[in-house]
Amino acid sequence: APPIGTFGSPNITVGTSMGDRTPPVAAMVGLNIESRGLVDVNPRIVDESLDKSRIWKLTEINEPSQCRSLRLFDNLTAMRVSRLIYTNSGQAVLALASNAVHKLWKWARNSQNLTGKATTSIVPQLWQPSSGILMTNDISDTNPEDAVPCFAISKNDSYLISASGGKISLFNMMTFKTMTTFMPPPPAATFLAFHPQDNNIIAIGMEDSTIQIYNVRVDEVKAKLKGHQKRITGLAFSHALNVLVSSGADSQLCVWSTDGWEKQSSKFLQIHAGRTAATTADTKVQFHTDQIHLLAVHETQIAIYEAPKLECLKQWFPQDATGSITHATYSCDSQAIYVSFEDGSLGVLTASSLILRCRINPNAYLPQNR
Repeated sequence: APPIGTFGSPNITVGTSMGDRTPPVAAMVGLNIESRGLVDVNPRIVDESLDKSRIWKLTEINEPSQCRSLRLFDNLTAMRVSRLIYTNSGQAVLALASNAVHKLWKWARNSQNLTGKATTSIVPQLWQPSSGILMTNDISDTNPEDAVPCFAISKNDSYLISASGGKISLFNMMTFKTMTTFMPPPPAATFLAFHPQDNNIIAIGMEDSTIQIYNVRVDEVKAKLKGHQKRITGLAFSHALNVLVSSGADSQLCVWSTDGWEKQSSKFLQIHAGRTAATTADTKVQFHTDQIHLLAVHETQIAIYEAPKLECLKQWFPQDATGSITHATYSCDSQAIYVSFEDGSLGVLTASSLILRCRINPNAYLPQNR
């Protein structure tokens, strides 16, 4: 496989020289609810005693007039979106559809948007290179609808690794060209992550519960990590601690050293008494910007752990009325956690205390004619 280079400047962004070639667009529903700007801040964990001294009132958002949202338009075949992520620069949104095709919407830098960052004030444009090529995953003999889609973008937004049940594909994000494909199933890849300091090293969570550490440059598996009992559902690197944290459908977290890839610790999620979870429920993991505190997301709970020993610091459980948690993520500055629920509602928690500050009901952002 061709080498894909080491990290360039983190300020390198996709499409700074390609934004004028946007094709005409038609409609597909998407969403971007604006919060504070995507700026670099000093990460901090607020003292809980200070947090408790304040009196907080839950903010309820029930009407479209209470929030700013927009639709992402699309002139390609409308398909269910399986995965959705912002690029690291904050200037684009990348989607992976159920038909294994990727779509990229980009905000242009202009007089109305001087930073070119994501905003609800300006509609981003669906972008394709002049060749018209699409980034499409290999699906082999698999049904993409039955696959576990997964993708990851390199730190400088130049490369994309992605899979939709078939072989893993490596794409150039500037040209959309497929640089190589590798690891045909079985087992299929179920989660992907770039090493934070070397684009050529990829962690690949597999359907058979193993994690493969793969070097793209030499087309070689450098290590095979075994510790989970069910498929891998999450991977997160900490460059400060030199560890990889994995999570699985077995509700287990494992910490692996990135120096020799040996397991340092492991822990099962603490399921709240009286709550039942699906036997193969996903657990996702994400590091706080301090690279020490770890967010673990399960359908039954939000939990904060301290790596590498995996001490559970806090847990939060949803109300029965909202249904299970479907997804959660840190805000860009790690001061808030955004949570989505089975009933379509959204919640905003303060990351330091896991106190619910804001609830957004579906009527506020979902179109009435959906």
